[in-house]
Amino acid sequence: MSAPMSDPVHSVLDQGLRAMAGFGGDLVAHANQIGASLYAPPRLVVVGRLKAGKSTLVNALIGAPVAETAALEATRVVAVYQDGAPSRAEVVGLDGRRHPVPVVLGEVSSFPIPDEEIAYVNRWLPSAAIRDLTFIDTPGLATLTTKNEAATRRVLIDGFEQTRTASVDADAAVFLFDSAPRADELAFLKELPLSPLNTLGVLSRADGFGEGAFGRRDPIEHAAHHTATLARQLGDTVGAVIPVAGLLAQTSHTGALSENDARALASLADMSPLDLLDLLDDPAPQRVSVRVRDRLLDLVGEYGVLHGRHIAIRGAAALNEWLSRRSGVPALYSVLSSSLSEFAVMNRARRVLDKVDNLAYTHPARDRIREIAHSMRRHPAMLRVSLLGDLQRVIASDPQAPLVAELRTLLTARTSAAAVGLPDQATPQQVASVAQQRLQAAQARAVSTVTAAEDAALVNVISAYSALIGAGRR
Repeated sequence: MSAPMSDPVHSVLDQGLRAMAGFGGDLVAHANQIGASLYAPPRLVVVGRLKAGKSTLVNALIGAPVAETAALEATRVVAVYQDGAPSRAEVVGLDGRRHPVPVVLGEVSSFPIPDEEIAYVNRWLPSAAIRDLTFIDTPGLATLTTKNEAATRRVLIDGFEQTRTASVDADAAVFLFDSAPRADELAFLKELPLSPLNTLGVLSRADGFGEGAFGRRDPIEHAAHHTATLARQLGDTVGAVIPVAGLLAQTSHTGALSENDARALASLADMSPLDLLDLLDDPAPQRVSVRVRDRLLDLVGEYGVLHGRHIAIRGAAALNEWLSRRSGVPALYSVLSSSLSEFAVMNRARRVLDKVDNLAYTHPARDRIREIAHSMRRHPAMLRVSLLGDLQRVIASDPQAPLVAELRTLLTARTSAAAVGLPDQATPQQVASVAQQRLQAAQARAVSTVTAAEDAALVNVISAYSALIGAGRR
């Protein structure tokens, strides 16, 4: 197994797995197998309807045009993108067999077995962008046929044993939708074994929101205002909602834009918006050729043509920087690398604990394994991991339960004071005093809980407040 990792959660899990391996026999292999998932990067699944822009966003995040985007049913199977050299791919069948496949010009050109027999495709790329997060691109939900939705469910919800063995488990999700998610999309999300803190909403195609690029209101600004409302409405499903213009993101992050493209776009800078709109619709434009016009639309869309032509006068580098900034990807990266990654790691730790628990019920050395599992779960460093699992279960049983807000506060607070609703400058004694009040309230509620999920969650909530009280009195 790898060397221990520095953060407390990984250290606790690593020590427990090493102790389990110390019993010898097949427990060494079990510990190594569980440990492999512990040290692997968290897996981020990208889900949404057909043509929601999932593959376009994956290309932007990876920084290379590797995910199919052109065909109507382009993303036919689940594809797992992970850091690795050399660039290569393999198809994993439903029977567990692995089939290496050729990669031509960065793309997988064909599959050796029919789509319906494929569990997923592994794709390795030497990319720093996927060193800390593995991306899972999925077929669209509620597509023209049921095949694509079935493929996504097979890997992410139904939990076929071969996919669990191969660790195609999601630790976090990015959910793409246009304008507002539909009921069936939200129902699908709630089936995923994730909490809202592990799920990020993305309002895709923000550059065409509302009245579009030529409307009275900037569509990206309009989308940003709309997402603030959506975030409040979808609080029991996603932790935040971010507007993203996927086409601008893909072009600016994959090196697709050339100086010739910038010059062609700059040549349109003196046109009025109405004349420009006519040019974009004209079957035989005069200012630029049909081929150049269509390439510009493929690269930056109507929004990029209208608003980027003046930037393009300064060259491709300036235009590319503007496209990136307007795309919303910098804000998306910020969330992915901070809060979403944090809770993805915690979710991974929770699943490692679950695997040890399962072994404790099936292995002949179950008593010794159970002692190790209990020791890991009761370690103070694991409390937030337990609270994250509690949040998921409480929401599943009753999204409106008052305990939901309390769990989210305990999980997202960056200071002890914030955990009890006080300003950061509050003294340790003030924190301890409020924590004592919260503790007593939690203990009172523990005798009249409505669901088993709340009952279990209150045990950990009480532990959290007890820890705050202890810290304040030291």
